Formats: sequence, C-alpha cells, structure tokens
Amino acid sequence: MLLTICTIFLLQICYVSLITIRMILTVKGYRYVAAVVSCIDIMIYVIGLKLVLDNLDKPINLLVYCLSYGIGILIGIKIEEWLALGFVTVQVTTNGNNADMAAGLRQKGYGVTGWLAEGLEGERFILTIIIARKLQSRLYQDILLADPQAFIVSYEPKYFRGGFLKSKRYRIS
Repeated sequence: MLLTICTIFLLQICYVSLITIRMILTVKGYRYVAAVVSCIDIMIYVIGLKLVLDNLDKPINLLVYCLSYGIGILIGIKIEEWLALGFVTVQVTTNGNNADMAAGLRQKGYGVTGWLAEGLEGERFILTIIIARKLQSRLYQDILLADPQAFIVSYEPKYFRGGFLKSKRYRIS
C-alpha cells in the first residue's frame, strides 16, 4: 500500500510539473518541444490515474493524487523559473539626465536605448533594455548599483526582430 501511495505521489508530481512546463513552453512559442513534453505527460497521467482507479477502495490514494497535483504545479513553476526561457524588456526611469548610467550598462554588455522624458516632478531619463531572462536579476543588480532610486518595470516582449540581440556583440561581461 505504501508503495502504491508513493508511486501515485511521484507520478502525479511528474505529470503536473510537465503540464506546467508544457503550458509555459506553448505560451512562449516553443511549440515542438511542448508537443514532445505533452506525449510524455499524458503517458504518466494514464498510468497514475489507472493506479488511483484500481484502488478506489482506499481513499488515501485519491487524497494523495489530489495533494500531489498542487505540489506538482509548484515544482513546475520552480523548474520554469530555473530554465528562465525567453526575453524580458526592462524599462528604467531615473531622475534627471542619467546618460552615465546608460553608458555604464552598455560597457557591461547590455543593449541600452535611452532618452530624456518629462515626469510630474521634472526631467527623467528612460532606459529600455531587452535581455535574456536568465540575466534579469544581474541586470537589476547593475541598475540598482548605478541608481538605488531607479523605477524598474519589466515585461515579456511578444515579438522582436533585429537589433542588439541579434548582433555578435551580445555578450554580457
């Protein structure tokens, strides 16, 4: 009985983690990888569900099946964060003309576009940086070192073409 419970638990965690990753892959446009992952996750699902249905006389199996679903989602999200697929657009707003910050970030290998803007309380400098998600936290550290008061917003671009990311210079030091 303990072996059945552990098997259900592990199968369900694997299944739901793979579903979560597959959904994220699909949203980010990795459709062929997502299709392969779906073949694996449905096989695991069928095996796990069969174990539960064959043992419906023991409610603990169904309870473990349900609890491991939630755990699988959390694990899938953690795996996706670790993979850090895709790119993010980071927009930084600083007080005054902070062209030195843009130059410093460029020197570290980031592709930076900057311009002056007008805010409620005066002149602002806006920087836009598109970067691989894996480098996002490092970029935030570099920004906050240059300006601890910087306002930072990030979002995922749906489409981009050309520019700094396609060049051979895209190497973060």
